Amino acid sequence: MKKMRVISAAVLGCISSMAMAQSTLGNSSVTLYGLVDLGFSHVTGGVGGTQNAITSGNMEGSRFGFKGSEDLGGGYRAIFTMESRLEADTGSLSNRPASLGTLPSRLSTATSLGLPSAYQTAVTGVAAQIGATLGVNLNNSVFDRQIFTGLVTPFGAFTLGRQYTPAYLANANFDAMKTESSLSIGQLVSIPASFDIRVSNSLQYGLQKDGISATAMYAAGEVAGKASANRLLGVMGMYQGSGYGFGAGYNTRNNEVGDKSLTTAIVGASVDVGPGTLSGEFVTIKDDHPTGLASIASGLVASGVSSTVATQIQSAFYNGLKQDAHLFQVGYRVTTGPHTVTVAYNHMNDRTAFNADRYSYGAAYTYALSKRTDLNAVATHLVNKNTSQLALGGAGYLGGVTSAAGVDSNSVVFSIRHRF
Repeated sequence: MKKMRVISAAVLGCISSMAMAQSTLGNSSVTLYGLVDLGFSHVTGGVGGTQNAITSGNMEGSRFGFKGSEDLGGGYRAIFTMESRLEADTGSLSNRPASLGTLPSRLSTATSLGLPSAYQTAVTGVAAQIGATLGVNLNNSVFDRQIFTGLVTPFGAFTLGRQYTPAYLANANFDAMKTESSLSIGQLVSIPASFDIRVSNSLQYGLQKDGISATAMYAAGEVAGKASANRLLGVMGMYQGSGYGFGAGYNTRNNEVGDKSLTTAIVGASVDVGPGTLSGEFVTIKDDHPTGLASIASGLVASGVSSTVATQIQSAFYNGLKQDAHLFQVGYRVTTGPHTVTVAYNHMNDRTAFNADRYSYGAAYTYALSKRTDLNAVATHLVNKNTSQLALGGAGYLGGVTSAAGVDSNSVVFSIRHRF
């Protein structure tokens, strides 16, 4: 039987190659690695007007981490990864969008939620609570990006901890931008979030044989007395041939009371055309029972709102945050010497009553100064239609919302990225 080559979930999730400093002792090694991405961003359409800022994570989120491996013999190897995000412009571990906790208008006013205008004060309070959750790593977890350990065996890799989800790995592979910058497909679905990027308390199995890569994940919600609450299941499979590739990924997560919540399914393909690679992906997004809303009514009652009104408001936010969308991208990337140019078009068709459709297009240019350092320029234009109100961010931060529904957003970024 042919020997199977296996890889861990971390390898499957790796988006950029990194030069690493390594300390080795016998058959064991510990590696310190990281990436610092800093630049100047110019973003229009935001709540506070045009934003000019020094920003971290323009192409990729800045980070540092440790990886370890021990050869146990017989095709077995113990591994670990501990990876922390870093906001290189401030030194902090978390960030908020420029619009802070502002929600789209369709989720902020009583009338847009289908409620009487007399409920506006209560609606404003709930919207503020939800808005306070907008941001990246707001709990300031040290190893928010990844932390897991596991065992690589002759028949697969088993890893446990906080890891990238299978559907996100498929998305990262077929996204023309490889999830980098404001031009990546995920930028169109950041509020409310349509991808579960990483998940804690997860067990994942991964393998690679010839051109086939696959993972399967179970993540426990760890809610006392309700095993199904906050649980995530996911699978992914991809094949990479000579000059072409295709694959699919699927995640489904329950909310805090155990109802089926966000479900994301991805199919994608790529093929070498001319001097570069043409890629595309199609994503379906469905969430009939949004997560984190089950305590709205009880909180309102505790503040003096009648139970009848509180229940109506909770139901309105459930309906307002439901997701039913189709997401599509087509892109082309070409590399010649130190130059890499990528163009992409992204489209999100919102199938809910809000009809918050949006699309974006643009170009990215990277000049490699060396294998570890590059200069980047990205220009993206996002068109908000109907009630859509999304502002552009970067790979390491959220863009937030624009000043009003239907206001477009533009982003021009110049950055330097150094890997170590």
